Amino acid sequence: MSKEIKRKNFMHSRESRISRRIREVVFGVEDGIVSTVGAVTGIAVAVGDPFTIIVSGIVIVVVESISMGVGAYLSGKSVREVGDRKIHEERLEIKYSTEREKDELEKFFCRDGWPEDFSKEMVCIASENKELMLKEMSYRELFIFPEEIGSGISEGLAMFFSYVVGGGISLLAYFLFPVPQAIIFSIIFALTGLFILGVVVSRFTKLKWWKSGGRMFLLGTLSVSVGYLIGQIVTLF
Repeated sequence: MSKEIKRKNFMHSRESRISRRIREVVFGVEDGIVSTVGAVTGIAVAVGDPFTIIVSGIVIVVVESISMGVGAYLSGKSVREVGDRKIHEERLEIKYSTEREKDELEKFFCRDGWPEDFSKEMVCIASENKELMLKEMSYRELFIFPEEIGSGISEGLAMFFSYVVGGGISLLAYFLFPVPQAIIFSIIFALTGLFILGVVVSRFTKLKWWKSGGRMFLLGTLSVSVGYLIGQIVTLF
């Protein structure tokens, strides 16, 4: 007897705002942690003054979070506008070059593995409903899924707040400890945060938690090492 599949554990069976914005959340938190701890560690090693370190860290987090948020908004909006333009052009082609579009749609159905006779039947059905035909052409010719394209606003906000969270993790230690200890704890907080981020992501990717967390941890270690080495080099001059 075949084992029954528990669909509730499948990603496509679970709706989540985080899963829809997973790219921005991971990118924002990871970049916030890595960029901030790398820069602040370098500044702390080179300068050693707690006020300068904290102010520099806050400036980095504020400026970078706004920049990343605006960048995510503009890129998301641009993708939406380009997609809308392509769909508009496709709508015109369906309206004024219907037969050619029907031939193209039939070829796309056949390309995707549908039998030729069935493809012809589906084209006939789709051509009776212009919006249905537009949807099929958007999927199969333009590879555009309008319902999956955001407005840019949600992408920008997700990126902004994710970066602030990541940057805050790396900067927290400097509010709690003297600089020598804060450098160590900041690195510990950052690497721990990256590992936890990887573990959280594994809930959506179903990758092994230790593998996903370890990947984030190793990349973060590389960045911290670069920041520390730069700070050490600066102190020599």
